[in-house]
Amino acid sequence: MKRPKRVRFSFIKLFFKRIFRRKKSFKLGIYGPPNVGKTSIANKISVDWIGEEVGVVSNVPHETREIQIKEHVIMEKDGKKLEINLIDTPGISTKVDYEEFLKYKIKAKEAKKRAMEATKGIIEAIKWLDDMDVVLAVMDSTKDPYTQVNITILGNLEVRKIPVIIVANKTDLKRSKVKRVEAAFPQYKVVGVSAKKGKGFDELYDAIFEISKKV
Repeated sequence: MKRPKRVRFSFIKLFFKRIFRRKKSFKLGIYGPPNVGKTSIANKISVDWIGEEVGVVSNVPHETREIQIKEHVIMEKDGKKLEINLIDTPGISTKVDYEEFLKYKIKAKEAKKRAMEATKGIIEAIKWLDDMDVVLAVMDSTKDPYTQVNITILGNLEVRKIPVIIVANKTDLKRSKVKRVEAAFPQYKVVGVSAKKGKGFDELYDAIFEISKKV
């Protein structure tokens, strides 16, 4: 006895739905120049949802010199769940000078080692772009956002067609101008936050849920 055509069609529809359904989890990368608060933002997100930090925060530039990953971060909102692999990357810079570390009372030998590690970290971070599903491009809202590093990061993301949210950090400071960031990059969603004070993250989470629909 032949199976009715309607049943066979439903079977096929279910089969393709399972193949092309949205990813269960996705990689959320955090990119930006040194000292804009990438690790602070990664820590805040991770602590809010699973109670664990991602990495160590420091005022010394290029403190994060290797990719740091926190897997299976479950976010929940309005009955919906997102599972993300949170990836904190080394600060992107056009030049790493070991003398920059000497200002922080780091000895020359250690400074040269750090500079070499930071350079390798930048190369690794750029390579990892090919694996990202969504990126948070972090900028210092107290400074002019239209820099070579920021433009390079956004350009690389655009070429790869990776969905991006610009996170304008340090809104707790008087010099903060989120509107300046919005004016510089009007084609992107911009969210102002203070990683130090923990402000603005509800809006950021809303933006992450929204952009996850494109993944």
